[in-house]
Amino acid sequence: MYTGKTLFAQLMDFLPWTTFSRIVDRYEGDLRVRTLPCTEQFRVLAFAQLTYRESLRDIEACLSAQSAKLYHMGIRSPVRRSTLADANERRDWRIYAEFAQRLIAQARKLYAEEDLGLDLSNTVYALDSTTIDLCLSLFPWAPFRNTKAAVKMHTLLDLRGNIPSFIHVSDGKMHDVNALDLLIPEPAAIYVMDRGYLDFERLFALHDAGAFFVTRAKSNTDLRRIYSAPSDGAQGIICDQTVMLSGFYSQKHFPHHLRRIRFKDPETGKTLIFLTNLFGPPPTTICELYKARWQVELFFKWIKQHLRIKKFYGTSENAVKVQIWTAVSVYVLIAIIKKRLDLQPSLYTLLQVFSVTLFEKIPLNKDFLGANLLFEDDMISNQLNLFKN
Repeated sequence: MYTGKTLFAQLMDFLPWTTFSRIVDRYEGDLRVRTLPCTEQFRVLAFAQLTYRESLRDIEACLSAQSAKLYHMGIRSPVRRSTLADANERRDWRIYAEFAQRLIAQARKLYAEEDLGLDLSNTVYALDSTTIDLCLSLFPWAPFRNTKAAVKMHTLLDLRGNIPSFIHVSDGKMHDVNALDLLIPEPAAIYVMDRGYLDFERLFALHDAGAFFVTRAKSNTDLRRIYSAPSDGAQGIICDQTVMLSGFYSQKHFPHHLRRIRFKDPETGKTLIFLTNLFGPPPTTICELYKARWQVELFFKWIKQHLRIKKFYGTSENAVKVQIWTAVSVYVLIAIIKKRLDLQPSLYTLLQVFSVTLFEKIPLNKDFLGANLLFEDDMISNQLNLFKN
């Protein structure tokens, strides 16, 4: 309930701080810490994400300008950039990763009934990765190419609500397909991937666990037709076939039948070949499932555009991962607040408003900004928007 708190304090009230304290204790995050404990560090980094701060000096300057309000933000003493830099270097990044996973679990429950626009009751995931380029001389622990460093965010996105259910941060050299080894397959779930994940031994592990997958065939995939189902050329379905793998090793790794659908996009004229172990739905549904995979691309573009994961406050592996997981936590937190309070503005609009009103004492409720208020940027902006109703 609103009791004259600043907007930032109201946002932080949605976080399960008891859970955060238990995680900190498990990793001894506050052991021998005299200033800026983990809770305050998280608040400062969340403030930096919400207000688009670019550097430690930037964070220090902005918080110093509001020194009289720091106590009400939950920050007990002035924040120095050297203290924050030390905290980012030394506090175990797994604290923030585990906390983000707890928030993700909350968000997925809230968005579990979201409509996919498809006649499917299954949980549908999109798997992909994004590369964040770094300077090799500053980030030598993240090799990518001979003269370049990078980190990768391997993300499994729950398409009901566009909530990341799994994230793994690696150096730039980790191949996308290796992310399949890190997943715990969920029976009856559908995993949608591009052809970079086409590894039949790993895909059979999903199949064997009772999960389904939809991916694209490579040009050199050797397949043998077993049966052809009737196809509807008017809908772009050139063929809908049951096939077997013909290659010696591929057949050994995946000895069961697969479904091959050749689809010609009527808008672009491009022909796509899908492979799946999902035989029940009509072929158009398989095509729509793969089209929905684009949501994970939008997710990556969105967080790069609106959160601070391209410029880092520290150069160590620990500092980079702390910042990435804090950014994920802020993204999920705003999604939780939007759903719980049934806020009408888009996620983009909410973040824009929060960035300039964090210290204002205005109530955060379902009437925030007025339910019927028309936002110009929602009507004409080309900004990426994952949560527009």
